[in-house]
Amino acid sequence: MSLFKARDWWAAVLGEGEEFDQGCLCVGDVDNSGSGHDKIVVGSYMGMLRVFSPHPAKPGEPSPAHSQLLEVQLRDPVIQVEVGKFVSCSDLLHLAVLHPRKLSVYSISGTAGNVEHGVQYQLKRVYEHNLQRTACNMTYGTFGGVTDHHSMCIQSMDGMLMFFEQESYSFGRFLPGFLLPGPLCYCSRTDTFLTVSSARQVESYRYETLAVATDAETRQDAEQHGKTAGKRLTADWTLVLGEQALDLSVPSFSPSSSSIFVCGERNLYCLKDNGHIRFMKKLEYNPSCFLPYSSVSEGTTNTLVGNHNNMLLVYQDVTLKWAAQLSCSPVAVRLANFPDLKGVVVTLSNEGHLQCSYMGTDPSFFSTPKVDAREQDYSQIDTEMKSLQRVIRQATRTQADILPVAETDEDLTVTATVSTNMDSTSQALIPDIDGLPVPSVTVKIKVTSRCALQGPKLTVCVQPPLAVTQDQLVLEPLGVGSTTVVAFSAFLNGHYPPADLTGDVAVSYSSPTGIPRVAQCKFSLPLRLVCCPSAPSKNAKYKITVDTNKPPVNLSEVFPDFLEKSEDKEGNSLAFHFLSGPRVTVMASKTSQRYRIQSESFEDIWLVAKELVQRFDRHFAKQGVKDFRNSFAGPIPLAEYFETVDHHFELRVSAEKYQDLLSERAVQFRAIQRRLLTRFKDKTPAPLQNLDTLMEGTYRQVIALADAAEENRACLNQAFVRLRSATHLLILLVSLWQGLNTEQNAILEATLLPLLQDTPQLGWEESVDAAVSHLLRTCLSRSPKDQALSLSTSQLNMPKDTVRLKKHITLLCDRLGKGGRLSLASEANVPTPVMMPGGCEPIAEAVTDLEEPPLQQESATKFIKKKQPSKKVKSKTDRQS
Repeated sequence: MSLFKARDWWAAVLGEGEEFDQGCLCVGDVDNSGSGHDKIVVGSYMGMLRVFSPHPAKPGEPSPAHSQLLEVQLRDPVIQVEVGKFVSCSDLLHLAVLHPRKLSVYSISGTAGNVEHGVQYQLKRVYEHNLQRTACNMTYGTFGGVTDHHSMCIQSMDGMLMFFEQESYSFGRFLPGFLLPGPLCYCSRTDTFLTVSSARQVESYRYETLAVATDAETRQDAEQHGKTAGKRLTADWTLVLGEQALDLSVPSFSPSSSSIFVCGERNLYCLKDNGHIRFMKKLEYNPSCFLPYSSVSEGTTNTLVGNHNNMLLVYQDVTLKWAAQLSCSPVAVRLANFPDLKGVVVTLSNEGHLQCSYMGTDPSFFSTPKVDAREQDYSQIDTEMKSLQRVIRQATRTQADILPVAETDEDLTVTATVSTNMDSTSQALIPDIDGLPVPSVTVKIKVTSRCALQGPKLTVCVQPPLAVTQDQLVLEPLGVGSTTVVAFSAFLNGHYPPADLTGDVAVSYSSPTGIPRVAQCKFSLPLRLVCCPSAPSKNAKYKITVDTNKPPVNLSEVFPDFLEKSEDKEGNSLAFHFLSGPRVTVMASKTSQRYRIQSESFEDIWLVAKELVQRFDRHFAKQGVKDFRNSFAGPIPLAEYFETVDHHFELRVSAEKYQDLLSERAVQFRAIQRRLLTRFKDKTPAPLQNLDTLMEGTYRQVIALADAAEENRACLNQAFVRLRSATHLLILLVSLWQGLNTEQNAILEATLLPLLQDTPQLGWEESVDAAVSHLLRTCLSRSPKDQALSLSTSQLNMPKDTVRLKKHITLLCDRLGKGGRLSLASEANVPTPVMMPGGCEPIAEAVTDLEEPPLQQESATKFIKKKQPSKKVKSKTDRQS
């Protein structure tokens, strides 16, 4: 907001409901009065043409309405108006009016009236040009060095420059690489035309080059002639702006000045005649118009810049000299000389507010009201200061106190309840899988409102391949204290088990004050949804043993819902048959406190192991046992886990290969199509040379590759879910192995499971490799000296293989086993030393690229020293020689 406002000298509102743009305003002595005073010419998109000779109204004089000299309704919309010497047989100034399909040149003359009516002005058409193409804008000047008269150049919407020498049409040329029209300007110093193309670059074309270039009626003809014969149109120079230009201007107030001004969307550029940047000014606003004009300081140029904040700013080169507030946002600005005042700023808004103003020190007289003065009680202020300091100290004692505390009474509360029994009639889309019926379970969502809410939206999200009958719905408006219950069914919708049985419910709404908010809750689906009881199997490929510190319990008491087909009456074994096929068996030891989980599929153990650990915790908690603990003795099954990683990576590599093959076949298919189209368009029929057979074969290859890519994508989605299951199992085993707390477990889960889904741009392997590498450089580094807290900023790309990733995960588990602690705090980055039993030395770790460069250099030096022969061997060799 500027302190000063532009001082109004004269103003008028043009019409009602009319639209104006930057080309609809020009100033000049259009009636050739000879006094040197300017008139204002305004055209509108509604076809109205108006001419004004403004002067301020004084007491006793006529109203400002007498400032309007002429108003004529033309048939076509007015795109641009210019004043110049456009008639060959006259040196007088004429008015050029550009319409979408017509260029008209008029003369304006005044006739002295009788009595008090004053001078009457008339508009007379001298000549006009009917355009074959829709016009966008125009410029004029002394093209080719002709100094007596002005020629005109019109840019069409399809990129053709049409040149007119007064009453005659000269030629037309198409701009190369044209897409959308931009601003157009003529520089008389270099006899060049300047424009900003849709490639966001300033382009300069010499008039001589345009005149001798190949003529063409259409753009296709121009491109064809440019390739075969004739002179091809090329730009004299170009300058990339990187943004679209609003307007171009070449000031001509001084013959010595050689500057080209470009007003972009965010920057103001000043260029030399050869296209080099003289200076550039970054704008902190969106400009709406600009106008360079002469400065009182030698070697500098002033620029008027209007913006959409109703501001008019004056720059001297790059320095802001003045800022004034206008009554509206200008779309065009000009400088004019009137009888009573010179250098008046004329602005026009898009709604037709025409204003003549000048800069002056007319400040806003608003002042803040005085506050009642009262004496300060310093003892009271001192007491208040001490109490505030005490509150600040209490708030900054711990980091958790700084975080905002959630409100106890929320506007909306959401709770989810999962039914304990399966639905009597399954809602699953797949009725059965391998002969096993697919069940569904009902989930009820209870939404309670504390205030009146309009149309909350509820969204349900479950992990694939789980699905729900309805995942999005709009609730009815809620009153104060009202409750709404929504029920839906969840079921398995794929031939493989999910990686997680939890779901999320989110209700988005707007508070009574208009603030958007979201209420969330989670729910857990029962294991019975994805598996059913089965007969236990004694042998399996993958086995995991979970230890406890309490006597073994009866599995029938822990899993009462899986006793239908159990043959073990003592409760020492239990089997789970997943609907997708694999079986998982849980066996309890009769003599020890161990439980074995075994299956033919490594990743399918995850859901059963998680359920077993959770049910053990709940079982002993009900009995009042507080020191119960699950554990895993090891070793961590990394070899089995890496099999799942390799399978997922192979499918990703296959997906890339299919994508490359599809691109090659698509290019080949389009090339064959172009050749066939050329043969069919040829006037003289020619043999197809088996191009149709080749196109049909290529088409079949494209379809086959697309089907294979789609099948690979489905396999990749399934492999990613299995990889997530295997990773969850690995995290659980590491947590039981090292006794990780909740915070450490969350860090490990965020490291190994950073993505909810795979994408071609970012995959699981590169994300996990970057996260594990960061942990190995920070909290799991060998010593505080080896820590590298700086995060890598390199782009994540798909690796060539999984060797590096597997090495890093192995090193992560090894350092956790040696006492490393997972923590994001810098003071906890030193691993706890572990005493090896029997005085054994710790296992030497292989040198990787994670260590610091001095360590790598030292290890490399040791390696080289081992390669060198000893002195004794060298002396024996010399004696033998």
